[in-house]
Amino acid sequence: MLKKDDVHWIDNGSHVKSQQAEVMRILESKSIKYELIDISVGGAVRDEMRSKSGNPTAIPPQIFNEDQYCGNYEMFSEAVEADTVEQFLKIA
Repeated sequence: MLKKDDVHWIDNGSHVKSQQAEVMRILESKSIKYELIDISVGGAVRDEMRSKSGNPTAIPPQIFNEDQYCGNYEMFSEAVEADTVEQFLKIA
């Protein structure tokens, strides 16, 4: 189970919102708790997401387990297809 501090970064774009909704749906279906962080509130939060992901041009959603980077939406989707979401999230 993810801890309270686990984060999933979000933004306000419609494409991003659909990806975010898909991630949330899958996490909820597996009863995995998560926290959303809205990066549209300021550049510092967006810069932190990019720094932690190791990609200066990263766009949301980016998925983390606490401060540990798990991956982006495409990587999450691949984990869903392979039925390895828990390993992807580093909770298995």
